[in-house]
Amino acid sequence: MEPQMDTAALGAFLVAEFPQVAEDFGIEALTPDGIEVRLKVAHRHLRPGGTVSGPAMFALADVAVYLALLAQIGPVALAVTTNSSMDFLRKPAAGADLIGRARMLKVGRSLAVGDVLIFAEGGADPVARATLTYSIPPRR
Repeated sequence: MEPQMDTAALGAFLVAEFPQVAEDFGIEALTPDGIEVRLKVAHRHLRPGGTVSGPAMFALADVAVYLALLAQIGPVALAVTTNSSMDFLRKPAAGADLIGRARMLKVGRSLAVGDVLIFAEGGADPVARATLTYSIPPRR
């Protein structure tokens, strides 16, 4: 499927529609089968012990799959998460940004399913993986 939005359009969409979190994320690359998104890890993303919190990793997974979906279907702000499953595999390296590599597994008319592997920057092994399902509103 030919992309409907490029990295600049996706970044502008994130700033316009989600300004409260847009500065936490950076779009690293749009790939033929998905997207790479960076979580710019800051102190507010850490849990006791200095590792990135589960909610911060979930936010990265959710944003990465959302943007991968929008790259395929265009700017549909009201596409929403309807289901998610996340496995935390290992503790990320302290102080490293996280990179989410998302790909869409299926994009239908009303539902889309994507998965994402999350890596600590520079790490070879994923620190988490997630699968998310999105509901796509009817097109008018």
